[in-house]
Amino acid sequence: MKILHSKTNGSEASVLLMTVVVTGIVGFLLIAYLTLVKSQNYSTFRSQAWNNAIPVIEAGIEDALAHLNKENGTNDLIGDGGWEKTGSIYHMKRYVGESYYIVTISNYVINATNVLPVVESRAYVTMPVLVASAQNYLFAQVSGTPTTTSYLARGVRVKAKQERLFSKGMVADGEIDLNGNRITTDSFNSTDTNYNTGGKYDINKRRANGDIASNVGLTNSAAISSDNAKIYGRMSTGPQGSVDIGPNGSVGDLAWHAAGNKGIKPGYLKDDMNVDFSTVPSPSTSGSFSINGTSATINGTNYDYVLSGGSGALYAVDELQLNNQTMLIQGNVCLYIQNDLAISGSGLIEIAPGATLNLYVAAPTATLGGNGVINAAGSALSFTYWGLPSNTKLTLSGNSDFIGLIYAPQADFFLNGGGGITYFDFSGASITKTVKMGGNYNFHYDEALRTKGPPKGFIVTSWDEMTPAEVAAAPVN
Repeated sequence: MKILHSKTNGSEASVLLMTVVVTGIVGFLLIAYLTLVKSQNYSTFRSQAWNNAIPVIEAGIEDALAHLNKENGTNDLIGDGGWEKTGSIYHMKRYVGESYYIVTISNYVINATNVLPVVESRAYVTMPVLVASAQNYLFAQVSGTPTTTSYLARGVRVKAKQERLFSKGMVADGEIDLNGNRITTDSFNSTDTNYNTGGKYDINKRRANGDIASNVGLTNSAAISSDNAKIYGRMSTGPQGSVDIGPNGSVGDLAWHAAGNKGIKPGYLKDDMNVDFSTVPSPSTSGSFSINGTSATINGTNYDYVLSGGSGALYAVDELQLNNQTMLIQGNVCLYIQNDLAISGSGLIEIAPGATLNLYVAAPTATLGGNGVINAAGSALSFTYWGLPSNTKLTLSGNSDFIGLIYAPQADFFLNGGGGITYFDFSGASITKTVKMGGNYNFHYDEALRTKGPPKGFIVTSWDEMTPAEVAAAPVN
């Protein structure tokens, strides 16, 4: 008997093997594709969380800067808005939706002249659980306070510095008109003996940082003399601001002027001025003193008013008219004028050596004429004129030099005087709505104001991404 073998067995085996191979390849490709899709999804989720961390980080930085600006480098930072202190580190934790940030402030020295704080803001952004568990796909540290929520952590370190209010000599929101016989601006430094004599301006030690700046433009219409303004410093205007310094005007450094050059030295004019000026708040009159009945004789001189007191003693009056009357300031005094301020004749305000006066003016019109303000202390920091929003005009026409600071962002500022060959010196700085100068004025900016003047607020000077290790090494939790 013969056994017959099927001729199809070999071909069936080949088909089966081919099916297994093709199925394996398809399965491998499918797994690879699904893995790729999974990886892309993980990367997308992580990228979204990574980017979403930036607004949270910025919220922490803004929180810290607002807190620093509120304290202005003078007070302890704890006990306000939830801020705490561990060692020398101030810190705050705040939730933003389901995410949160921990922000710290270090290198903060109370009452220091130059405060350079360091702010570290760490953001913890919520992540999908499946993505958070895929450790090999994430490069940022994952942590979480609630055990049911996972977070992606990212941090930024910024350094800040205190910006000073009077960073330039003469500043205005509107036009600056150098309309006078002979106008000169330059600078000195009352804290550097190389650039002052006895703490005061010395023309032989002058510097060329008498900068003037306007959000609009500047003109120089010398109506009396062809000898136009000499600016030992730089000029800044708003975008596309107009400048007219006159045919004999000159703007530049010491060497530029010494060579007798006219016009503007290259690089000494910019049109990037765009500054907001905050308004001056009204002082609280609670617990204030009256100036009535304060007359006294001091060192043989009779004064109609003698104001003295401890730090920030506040005197509030409806009006102050010194027509041939005198006022002496002793100690640290704040004087608030609500409706009218006028000094004329031989009237004057004298600031004794070692004393300071912060003059707050709400009067619509103020005139510092007569003998004006005699700043015997010799430092611009000893006298500051603060113009409230209702103060819209200020005229300086005294018979003596002026040493002090003027901040009246809503006021038109008129400098009159110095007719003929008489020159008046203005030592300090000013910020007003507009400026119009008449007569002969020498305007000397005190460069010490850049480090010792009234603070404007903290600004960021550097921004650095923190490494995952630095984020993990948070000084507080």
